[in-house]
Amino acid sequence: MRTITTTEELAAFCEAAKKAPYVTIDTEFLRERTYWSKLCLIQMALPPAKTGEAVLVDPIAGEEMSLEPLYDLFRHEGTVKVFHAARQDLEIFFVEGGVFPVPLFDAQVAAMVCGFGEQVGYETLVRKIARESLDKTSRFTDWSRRPLSAAQKEYALADVTHLRVIYEWLEGQLKKNGRAHWVAEELAILTDPETYTIRPEEAWLRVKTRTTSGRFLAVVRELARFREDYAQRNNVPRSRVMKDDALLELASTRPQSMDELGRSRLLMREGRKPEIAEGILSAIKAGLEAKPEDLPKVEGEREQLQVNPALADLLRVLLKAKSESLGVAPRLIASAAELDAMAAGQRDGELLKGWRKEAFGDEALRLCRGEIALTARGNEVRVVPV
Repeated sequence: MRTITTTEELAAFCEAAKKAPYVTIDTEFLRERTYWSKLCLIQMALPPAKTGEAVLVDPIAGEEMSLEPLYDLFRHEGTVKVFHAARQDLEIFFVEGGVFPVPLFDAQVAAMVCGFGEQVGYETLVRKIARESLDKTSRFTDWSRRPLSAAQKEYALADVTHLRVIYEWLEGQLKKNGRAHWVAEELAILTDPETYTIRPEEAWLRVKTRTTSGRFLAVVRELARFREDYAQRNNVPRSRVMKDDALLELASTRPQSMDELGRSRLLMREGRKPEIAEGILSAIKAGLEAKPEDLPKVEGEREQLQVNPALADLLRVLLKAKSESLGVAPRLIASAAELDAMAAGQRDGELLKGWRKEAFGDEALRLCRGEIALTARGNEVRVVPV
């Protein structure tokens, strides 16, 4: 159980990894007290057919260690970088190093394509593919504390050692079912910088509100913009600035002074600090002074889709039939909103692109045009030409 704490050790391991067909990678991090994830540990393992070595990379114990050798490995296209549920791991490396692993393999995405259901957990894959069990006692540990115990290290390494078996099995399945390009399309989203770019001016779109008043939403927009910008600059969770319920309360009461702000029922102590309080008041003022043409609009203000309910129901039946025959979770193929949009006549959605078009979109269009019908025989739904 080797722990790497120097740049030289990391470089040596990464050079060895460049000679292997793949390397499995995972991270441990904390995000409860910061806006950006704090990287605490990196685990990596080489294929058993090579050295089979699995190591821990400790950026906390190795304070002077540079991760550039790892980023160089990420850029090396001769070695597949294998993760499970890679999104948060990739965000860390993109924010800290401005790099994505190429080529990339995400076992969770591949497992969904291979019939393991939606967002399948690592523990499930270990049990069903590797035929092993995981010790879960260190799952909720504080990975920033040192020294790490032997149990913590063993738990961390299990995240990459079993992943080798899982990767090799899934890779074989993808070759058999010809769906490797399905996975590649999904992974293109994970390696798009836009996936991890959070713009303060768009933060209001994540705040749930039933109010469609343009003026109210303008205040929400400016408060959310201030909160996101402050949280990013100071590396604190946005909830430490103010939670959504406090933000909505302030958008409704619209305090104009420190005294009025102090009457807020939901604003926590952190949000009453002078720097934050002044920013809140400035944001409210900006929202109230926004020009009518600059007021935000929400989806509810758009013309309602004229959904054909009977056709929408038929599309749901077709999706269920197709997902069962393909062994793919229905929600991986299409959402309810996407089915309703198609039933309303829209023809520019994701269902008519890439692997979704191949798996479902083409037949869905034929159903919409009346070229096919659905029949039931027992528990089986069949597609028949008209």
